Amino acid sequence: MSQQVYLGIDIGAESGRVMAGHWDGKRVQLEELHRFPNGGVWMNEALRWNTLGLWAEILAGLSIAAKRFGSAIVSVGVDTWGVDFALISKSGELLGLPVHYRDARTRGIFARAFAKVPREEIFAATGLQFMELNTLFQLIALQKTSPELLAAADTLLLTPDFLHFCLCGARASEFTIATTSQCVNPKKRAWATDLLQKFGLPERIFPEIVPPGSRLGLLRPSLADRTGLNRIHVVAPAAHDTGSAVAGVPSPSTGKCNWAYLSSGTWSLLGVEVQDALLSPRVLELNFTNEGGIDGTYRLLKNIMGLWLVQQCRRAFREKGNDLDYETLVRLAAEAPPFRSLVDPDDSRFLNPPDMPAAIQEFCRETDQPVPETEGQLIRCVLESLALTYAAVLDGLEQLTGVKIDTLHIVGGGSRNQLLNQFTANAANRPVLAGPVEATVLGNVLVQVRSHGELKSLADIRAVVRGSTEVVEFQPQDVSAWAAVRERFAKLRR
Repeated sequence: MSQQVYLGIDIGAESGRVMAGHWDGKRVQLEELHRFPNGGVWMNEALRWNTLGLWAEILAGLSIAAKRFGSAIVSVGVDTWGVDFALISKSGELLGLPVHYRDARTRGIFARAFAKVPREEIFAATGLQFMELNTLFQLIALQKTSPELLAAADTLLLTPDFLHFCLCGARASEFTIATTSQCVNPKKRAWATDLLQKFGLPERIFPEIVPPGSRLGLLRPSLADRTGLNRIHVVAPAAHDTGSAVAGVPSPSTGKCNWAYLSSGTWSLLGVEVQDALLSPRVLELNFTNEGGIDGTYRLLKNIMGLWLVQQCRRAFREKGNDLDYETLVRLAAEAPPFRSLVDPDDSRFLNPPDMPAAIQEFCRETDQPVPETEGQLIRCVLESLALTYAAVLDGLEQLTGVKIDTLHIVGGGSRNQLLNQFTANAANRPVLAGPVEATVLGNVLVQVRSHGELKSLADIRAVVRGSTEVVEFQPQDVSAWAAVRERFAKLRR
């Protein structure tokens, strides 16, 4: 067959890319066409996304693709982070500038929400981990700050759904991204309308939920003219970036939870693939989440603050005149003394502090630990703390599923951090398989390939990933030393 090209638009909290997936019928080869920065912009008393800037970058990437590959391009699909959304009017106008999930408007929102609907009832209706940044709580905050926007809105579209709307005009919410909102009933696999009514949220603004792989429509004629593309298909991949990343895990086992995945980037999302959402009181107690996956599966997982702490430490170092790249920071961490200081990465002070090193130092002072001072000490503190968190979450997953987890697959940008990978194998006392780095784009592109009829199943997708990429194995080391530190770390997280 002649080679086909599928375009994957993958946007994370720190950067975005337009990627080409070259499909020859057996393997896929990725090519980066356009990379651009992303992040929050402070405007009008709120932290917002630069939505118009992101769209301009997407257009630039699509124009490059059109010039390079022309009629070989079959389709395009978008994946992004979860929970954030745009409101659009009946005529398709954007109402307000989308707000960043790290904005302070939802701080302390739980008390107001639980006074209206108890925590247990919200969990029974949605199965989601409680995080103030979830869409549900953003909407409750919006009721107070800007009720006129909700009144004027015709449709709520989560970030990748909004970008698909911009591409082809479809008003639909892809299943995996919809389930990040805490507005979906995991048993009915539909919007949790009873819960929305109790909070006085307008049900009418929630669009149809469609499965990953759905063809949403053809590229708008105006976009085809502007970019030089044909009117290619717009396909919803697993539009939540973690949903696409899990589809891109190279495990030979599908539908079994004896392996776990860690999508490692700005956030760390660690979980297992299950057939149905788990809604037991113990899941609620441990604050795990049930998010949608490919082929009707669920991702039982935990959201962990992740490499955001490292990213923000690096930013702080740079602002003080010490511009160190990630490779140098990891080297300094490897040279620093082990187990000197530890933090709970999910402590709320780390969500968006003005000075991340100062926040880490404050935590250590409060918990009577040596205060990390050097760049190496700070980064080692973060990496060891993340590895110990991963080990604790794996224990929780085994407890919830009753299945022993034999292997941890680490995918995404964080899989390149060999020191963190080794720490994780040590702390969890399990082999770690790192890679592919581009699991998210692979999952995005291969769902499009399957939508075009080239593949039949999730197992087929993962077989292509295995045949198209390489992984690096990390075996546990210093297990007894890490086991002793785990007890100390558990006390910090209580």
